[in-house]
Amino acid sequence: MVTAEEMGRLDRLAESQFGIPSIVLMENAGLRVFESIKRYFHNFLAGRRVAVFCGKGNNGGDGIVVARHLLNQGSEVKVFLLGSPQDLKGDPQINLKIYQKMGGRLYPLTEENHLQRVDISLLYADLVVDAIFGTGFKGAALGLAAEVIQRINGSDKPVVAVDLPSGLEADTGKVWGPCVRARWTVTFALPKLGLVVEPGASYAGALEIADIGIPYKLVEEQGLTLSLLTPVFCRQHLPPRDPSSHKGTYGHVLALGGSPGFTGAITLTARAALRAGAGLVTAAVPRGCQPVVAAGAPEIMTWGLPETAGGSLGRSALDPLLERLENFSVLAIGPGLGRDPETVELVKSLLPRASIPLVVDADALNALATDTGILSQPHGPMVLTPHPGEMGRLIGCSAAKIQEDRLNIARRYAQEWRCVLLLKGARTVVACPDGRAYINPTGNPGMATGGSGDVLTGIIAGLIAQGMSLDKAAAIGAYLHGAAGDLAAEELGQEALIAGDILHFLPRAFKSLGGGAVAPTALGRSGS
Repeated sequence: MVTAEEMGRLDRLAESQFGIPSIVLMENAGLRVFESIKRYFHNFLAGRRVAVFCGKGNNGGDGIVVARHLLNQGSEVKVFLLGSPQDLKGDPQINLKIYQKMGGRLYPLTEENHLQRVDISLLYADLVVDAIFGTGFKGAALGLAAEVIQRINGSDKPVVAVDLPSGLEADTGKVWGPCVRARWTVTFALPKLGLVVEPGASYAGALEIADIGIPYKLVEEQGLTLSLLTPVFCRQHLPPRDPSSHKGTYGHVLALGGSPGFTGAITLTARAALRAGAGLVTAAVPRGCQPVVAAGAPEIMTWGLPETAGGSLGRSALDPLLERLENFSVLAIGPGLGRDPETVELVKSLLPRASIPLVVDADALNALATDTGILSQPHGPMVLTPHPGEMGRLIGCSAAKIQEDRLNIARRYAQEWRCVLLLKGARTVVACPDGRAYINPTGNPGMATGGSGDVLTGIIAGLIAQGMSLDKAAAIGAYLHGAAGDLAAEELGQEALIAGDILHFLPRAFKSLGGGAVAPTALGRSGS
């Protein structure tokens, strides 16, 4: 995944280092959009009425290439140029001359009264191509451009956006004024950040990533730090299942949590760890909760620990935990834990002394919020999985502030706390202590239900137990969790979805990846 500046650098280096002329990249870009349109119309383009809206820059040049190819296939094409033909320079100008020599119709938009022709064309159009603004756009669309965008949106016609919807900031996904709402977007070479975070993702619609001929060797050399999670990436990094393996091969998860009235949370976590492939799972809970948890899933082992007068885990559970902790592969802590003062002290005492990997969620995060200095001290390998409210409590701000700058906040604190930080929400961010970050495209609003996060914690712990690195486990866990939720929503609907459904559909999510490790492919490597 790239910023606008990174994409621009790749374009320039493709020309200067590999000798690929910019007009070739423009031709490839427009051709990929044309091919996408052809698929949309099931290869029947003759007679299709297409309105192509172009700006004066390279994005507009891409749009003119699209118009050329449509014209060649017998489509009725009208190109509306936001400006005068004389405003075009370089590659866009060359393509415009070719289009006009082919007999293509061009309508400059320089005055308010020119919009009447736009209204008529939109009334009869079968498709709209948006090529007004490119990756360099920032701020709000103004003047005639704003008027055109509003008319495109008001037409209720299907729109394909070229590289990104006009009015959208490529680096932030922010929308400060009128912005095209596309049915789908064809973006070039690599996804732009603004297309995969909200609200940009909603304006972009379905996202296609098109190869325009930039050498992958060049992409690799850039050291890009931001990646969009894909099925290929997940499939490549899933640990293979050895035919001669046994339950001990796949690790032992200790799930620590539960309290009276909240035993379901730790049960979901434990079951999810098993579904994610862990060989063994033990749920460590207050003694009074042990029978309830044991009855919830026969595959889970249980361990009753000392409890407070209120039935939560007590401070005296610390020594038994420390004595046996090294027998486990990973500790998932927090679901259903409760906020009893003794339990809070237990968490704060245990986390700095745990040497095995940790997945910290829910009330364990709330315990840390009372003393975040623990995170600045030396600690073992750790994944934190806060939702925006929990993250706000950890750093002392509102959830709304977290949502305004999700990626940068996650990156900052992953580095400051030397942990993997998974910030939940639409387009979950997984940030690593070395500055790398992943964005997860899966998931849906139906997953905003109690217990969903507990399932995610278990999936991540189950993957870590099998030897996966913490960052890959968190990233792939987030992808599988969202994919399971999407499969559940497709069959059951978002409104009726519950956490148990995510768990139920998790095997299908795994199966959809193909399972096991596979050899790397160019597509898989291009997840950056």
